[in-house]
Amino acid sequence: MTQEAKTEPLKFYATPPHACSYLPQETAVTAFVDPEARLTPGLYSALALHGFRRSGEHIYRPHCGSCQACIPVRIPVADFLAQSLSRRFRRINAANADLDVRIRMAEFNPEHYALYARYVSLRHHDGDMYPPSETQYRNFLLSSWADTEFVEFRLAGRLLAVAVTDIMNNGLSALYTFYEPDEEARSLGTYAVLWQIDETMRRRLPHLYLGYYIRQCRKMSYKRHYRPQELLVNGQWTLLR
Repeated sequence: MTQEAKTEPLKFYATPPHACSYLPQETAVTAFVDPEARLTPGLYSALALHGFRRSGEHIYRPHCGSCQACIPVRIPVADFLAQSLSRRFRRINAANADLDVRIRMAEFNPEHYALYARYVSLRHHDGDMYPPSETQYRNFLLSSWADTEFVEFRLAGRLLAVAVTDIMNNGLSALYTFYEPDEEARSLGTYAVLWQIDETMRRRLPHLYLGYYIRQCRKMSYKRHYRPQELLVNGQWTLLR
């Protein structure tokens, strides 16, 4: 970890066992960094190397005893961009070449929230994020300490997608993307990841962190298409081509 992470001993807490959001047959436990700790982007960067993620004000990691299905994944962007993009990725880039991309500061925006609520209601009405609310939105995406940007994708002024991205010392972290459900043909979620890969490279950062890959979860299956990628297995980042 960085010197910053070493100077302040951290405490970690575990939640009681609860139903897993991704694998209904499993029981989950989540480890959280002490909410009273002084959280910073530098500390977050160090913990991301060990598989931690941000949700709202909290830094967390799965800590399940019998299940190890959640595997942290990140993209080494230089290696990814050194190869030829797949035909599918080239098609998606071409389909969205007409979009304007703007980076906004992290704050509550009613237009963003309206798109988020529509997306969750139509695409994730069977999940634990439904029904959406402004409080849930704020508690999930906003943070007083993280270095976060909201990336807008617009067509002739119309908001089609927002990618919430955390900036760390060792890369960008794709926290969450929500988009217009009626624009399914554009594959906006995939396009947002491809844009974030390019942006990570533009900022001369080595990795785009994608969160957790769960092989048995259909909603997580899209992450396997980004190759090469690195998986955190037994405490080591392992390259998968």
